[in-house]
Amino acid sequence: MDSFEIPDIQEVPLQSSLFRSRVQDFLERNGLCMEALDHYYTIQGADGKILAGAGLAGDIIKCVAVDSAERASGLTVPLISRVVSEAASRGLTALKVFTKPEYEQVFESLGFHTIASAPLAVLMENGRELEEYCERLRSFRTYGSCGLVVINANPFTLGHKYLLDTAAARVDRLFVIPVGEEGQQFSYDERRRMISKAAPGGAEVLDASSYQISAATFPNYFIKEWSEISETQIRLDLDLFGRHIAPALRVLVRFIGSEPEDTLTARYNALMSKILPQYGVSVMEIPRLETDGAPVSASRVRSALNGGSLSSAAALTPSSSHPFLLSQLAYKAMQTELETPLKPGLVGPDSNGAHTDMSLGLMQKGLSAIRPFLPGMAAASSVRSLTRLGIDAEEAMLAATGGVNTHRGAIYALGMALNAAGQLLLCDLQGSDIEQLMQTYIGQISREQSSNYLMDEELDFTPESDASRQEESNGSAAVRQYGVKGARQMAMDGYGILFSDWLPFYRSLSSDKWRLQKTLLRIISTLDDTCVIHRVGYKRAQEVKIEAAGVLSGFSPEALEDLCSRYASERISPGGAADMLALTVFIESILN
Repeated sequence: MDSFEIPDIQEVPLQSSLFRSRVQDFLERNGLCMEALDHYYTIQGADGKILAGAGLAGDIIKCVAVDSAERASGLTVPLISRVVSEAASRGLTALKVFTKPEYEQVFESLGFHTIASAPLAVLMENGRELEEYCERLRSFRTYGSCGLVVINANPFTLGHKYLLDTAAARVDRLFVIPVGEEGQQFSYDERRRMISKAAPGGAEVLDASSYQISAATFPNYFIKEWSEISETQIRLDLDLFGRHIAPALRVLVRFIGSEPEDTLTARYNALMSKILPQYGVSVMEIPRLETDGAPVSASRVRSALNGGSLSSAAALTPSSSHPFLLSQLAYKAMQTELETPLKPGLVGPDSNGAHTDMSLGLMQKGLSAIRPFLPGMAAASSVRSLTRLGIDAEEAMLAATGGVNTHRGAIYALGMALNAAGQLLLCDLQGSDIEQLMQTYIGQISREQSSNYLMDEELDFTPESDASRQEESNGSAAVRQYGVKGARQMAMDGYGILFSDWLPFYRSLSSDKWRLQKTLLRIISTLDDTCVIHRVGYKRAQEVKIEAAGVLSGFSPEALEDLCSRYASERISPGGAADMLALTVFIESILN
């Protein structure tokens, strides 16, 4: 391409496997790896060959490369100018770039400045974000010896607590920075809250930033691959810390836990011990806490949770983390129900069922809005505070879904079960009938909640009520007119049928690929679902129970598909059964 030509810059559709493969091949030819990108912009030759390219991932410019035959053609400046312009149109005016040293001057000409460097890469930005971040850090400066720990805490374990307690005892002031990246089993908000609740007195838990183990400084941290690329990113991360963050806080020692298992983290620790003393920061390694001959690690906790052993996970974590473990299991149970296909009349990944106002995406928005309230429900010290959290969760759900009720019933049922489970974890349950205690606690919570409601109608969040309107709810009408048990009555009974019928049935199908669908059919066949009664009347609702039992007794995928099709056309939606399926999955997950 002649240097005087104005290049045609095109965005490549990365969702296309063909175009994504072309970008990946182009990057590999130029010594780069394909990373997660939101957008990728290219300059192409007449034959469609990519001559130059640059990507955008959030506020980070990545994967900048120019074909070796075109590096004297002046393609980089117009290409990066376009990326900066596109980012600005999306409201991103402060950008970072992770790039090769040979492009440093090009980016400087476009207003970027270097904030960290390594032999094979530089990290640059075009705003004052790092300077402003360091100004905020300086407000925490104090006299005396200051140390710092950077931890991920996914989730926070007894090992993390041991590290922080030991570090705090060796300095006058300890700073803790959580890793801020999302996309992990526990969200940043959850991880920061766990750290704050368990940090030793006097320790200062700071907000995360994109300047420590982030997608900007260390994009491969969560991939856990060892390579020259990873080493370069480690060096960038540590250079940025030594140049900017440590001086801002007057940190003279950085504490790390020993790493006997993970290769990448072990290399990070080794390079830290080598590099940070060059900036006047010593590195102190604290031996990892062990139980049963193995290090206490977040991965052990996650493995226990994913394997269905709450007791094993709880034994590796402080009590302040337990509500977050429970909330993770509750969220997973609701997500499991939502993502199950072939649910008659219900929203799932394969169909919107009987609904015209709901979709999988909308249901996911509602569930995501609820998630931040779940740990508080598990930890609530009174039924009144639990109820308030339920109302707040409902309001957040409605705001996220544009007023569509996606999970009101689940908020009510899972909220009480979470709180009951939180009480169980506070007790020494050796030799106790945990299932009976769980049922008893749920009944007690529901009865007290009901009593509070009679005294204060603003504190009610059952699916049979709506504090925002005075008219009688559909569920309450069905309960009064037909004498069926509504959500409140079932909860006051401690969900007896769940423990006597649905849970044993679910357990009996542990190796069945249709376990969730069959359990849902079992619930539909035995539950007077007020959602169904409201939609199609009491008589048809009784027929629905018989039909579900029939499909279950002679189960076949074809019969289930037919039932799904018929209920969608008849607008039959057993929403109460869906909530009970999520509740059954959750209770099973906490009783092991």
